[in-house]
Amino acid sequence: MDSATLRQSFLDFFASREHRVVSSSSLVPGNDPTLLFTNAGMVQFKDAFLGREERKYSRVASVQRCLRAGGKHNDLENVGYTARHHTFFEMLGNFSFGDYFKHEAIELAWEYLTGELGIPERRLWVTVFEDDDEAAEIWLKKIGVSKTRFGRLGTKANFWAMGDTGPCGPCSEIFYDHGNKVPGGPPGSPDEHGDRFVEIWNLVFMQFDRATNGEITELPKPSVDTGMGLERIAAVMQGVPTNYDVDLFRNLIVATAEVTGAGELQSSSLRVIADHIRACAFLIADGVLPGNEGRGYVLRRIIRRALRHGYDLGVSEPFFYRLVQP
Repeated sequence: MDSATLRQSFLDFFASREHRVVSSSSLVPGNDPTLLFTNAGMVQFKDAFLGREERKYSRVASVQRCLRAGGKHNDLENVGYTARHHTFFEMLGNFSFGDYFKHEAIELAWEYLTGELGIPERRLWVTVFEDDDEAAEIWLKKIGVSKTRFGRLGTKANFWAMGDTGPCGPCSEIFYDHGNKVPGGPPGSPDEHGDRFVEIWNLVFMQFDRATNGEITELPKPSVDTGMGLERIAAVMQGVPTNYDVDLFRNLIVATAEVTGAGELQSSSLRVIADHIRACAFLIADGVLPGNEGRGYVLRRIIRRALRHGYDLGVSEPFFYRLVQP
C-alpha cells in the first residue's frame, strides 16, 4: 500500500465512524507561544482539550505535518542513524474532545490495524502506563491481547506531555515486530532501542493539565489524542525494515545519491540529507527562514547538518538546492 493510499485509508476509516476530517495546520503553531514547532497532531486542538474553545464537533481525524528538531521533542541527532527517526514527518491522528475515551480509542485502533490494514495480531505488542489498570483490562480482557505481548511501563515511556506545560496523561503504545532478522528487543527490555520493535501508534488519554509551576489538575473532560507516524506504518505495509525504504523516501534518496555522487544507497549521510531537505522545504513553505534565533536558528542548524553530510560524501559544490524543484 503506497503512502497516499494509506493516508486516505486512515481518514476514510475515521470519517465513516463519525469523525470530522480536518486539514493539517502549519508547522508554526498559531495558538501556543511555548512551542517552537507543531510537534504532534493535537497541537491545533490544544484549546479544545483544555476546554477554552468550543468546537462544532467532538470527534476529529487529521494528517498533521510535524517537526521535531528543538525543545522537548527533539529527534535531530537520531536522524539517519535509526530506522525510524525524522525531523519532519506526518502524523495520522484521531481525537475525541470529551466524547469517547479509553474503551473506544483502543477498539478503533485495533480495528484499523488488524481489520482495515490486515496486520497479523501476533506482530503487535502493547504497553500501558504502569498504574493504568483500566487500559490494561481493556487490552487483556476485551481485545484479547496475549500477556506475552503486553507490558506496563513507567512515566518516561507511557505518560505523554506535549511540552513542559499543557495537556498530558497516561498513554498506551502499539508496537510492530519486524521479526528476528532485525536486531532489538521488545519494549521495556534492555535492547528496546533496536529497530525490531517499532512504536507505530500512541494512544494518549488526556486527563490532566500541567501548569507552569508543575501543578497538575484534571481537565474539564477526559479526551483522547492519538498519533501514528505515516512513515512508520508505511514501512509496515510496504514490508520494508526502515522508514527510508518507503515510497516517500525511495526516489529522494536516489536523487540525493545522483546529486552527491554517493554510491551506497544505504549511507547514513544520504538519509540525513533526504530527511533534512523535506524539513527545510516544509519549514520555508510555512514562513520560517534561516536566522540566528528561535525557529530560524533551528532551520539553520538543519541546513548546516545536511551540508556537513554532503561534505562527508565528498561534495565540494553547492548541492542542497538541487533537491527541490523550482
